[in-house]
Amino acid sequence: MKKASSQEEMMEQVQKILEERGRKALEIARKTVLEEEIECREVREALEYFMNEYWQDTARPALLSLACEAVGGDPDITTSIAIPMTLISGAIDIHDDIIDQSKSKWSRPTVYGKFGKNVALLVGDALLFKGLTLLHKSVKKGIPTEKIVVISDIIKKTFFELGDAEAIELQFRGRIDVLSDEYLRVVRKKAADVEAHTRISSILGNGTQKEIEALSAYGRLLGMMMILNDDLADMLDFDEFVNRIKNEHLPLQVIYALEKSRDKREINLILRKKKKTKSDVKKILNFTNKAEGPVFVAEKMKSIADEAIYHSQGIKYNKQYFKLLVETLLPSVMESREGG
Repeated sequence: MKKASSQEEMMEQVQKILEERGRKALEIARKTVLEEEIECREVREALEYFMNEYWQDTARPALLSLACEAVGGDPDITTSIAIPMTLISGAIDIHDDIIDQSKSKWSRPTVYGKFGKNVALLVGDALLFKGLTLLHKSVKKGIPTEKIVVISDIIKKTFFELGDAEAIELQFRGRIDVLSDEYLRVVRKKAADVEAHTRISSILGNGTQKEIEALSAYGRLLGMMMILNDDLADMLDFDEFVNRIKNEHLPLQVIYALEKSRDKREINLILRKKKKTKSDVKKILNFTNKAEGPVFVAEKMKSIADEAIYHSQGIKYNKQYFKLLVETLLPSVMESREGG
């Protein structure tokens, strides 16, 4: 009970930090988008739903604030960048849902699930264009032109890396022979989004090249942990796991189990079934636990966390916050490990 209490306290502390550091940028981004005149009722409703009810990401703008302060910069300067970055991240999320045909996440319907593919695509495009427009207007908010050029280049490279990752992931669909190393390479690519935030912010804060590289490495590793944590959570959500089998790719713990276990014929048959029952999912879960898939993910995440904390030692301030951010991603993994 004492351990659980400690984990809960860490989560509460992180949530408080994210709210304090990220809420302002999220609220301004919401207000800015919803002020746009949109005649189509359905698109307007979808945009309002996404910004008001669905998209509550304070983590990324908070990370910008913390990273800037970590190198001795003024965290307030990140707000003008956090607003467009919030919208761009939201656009990426919507487009990912369309590709993956994800109708719900976190027990809520996605824009794709609630309004359909065409409206979701339009909303994602609107957020993307608005975000990119606001990014270039950041010059008027005190961001030097030369830094905007560098930031724009980072975002461009991030888009290409994320697109490459999505393309490779498409090749994983329906496959049961994907290797864990293959999948982890894609996870690393997909973490480019979080790295972009820490790199951009350390540049805004006038960090040294050593600090910029340290925070960039940290962001990449933190992003990987976030993705792997989602893998573990998705498998415990029936609808989400079934959708991953049907339209996406298998979580890392299942990939590892299939790769290492000799007793997988029955699981292969279940995975190929057109309609899966809760009993089928339970069998896959038991098989994965027996093959120590969650243990593998737990160990991998612990290794990533240690490396991330090592890189965070290369900054001036707020080292405890960066350590806390990665540590809060570990409890759910360790719980899965112990419950196997």
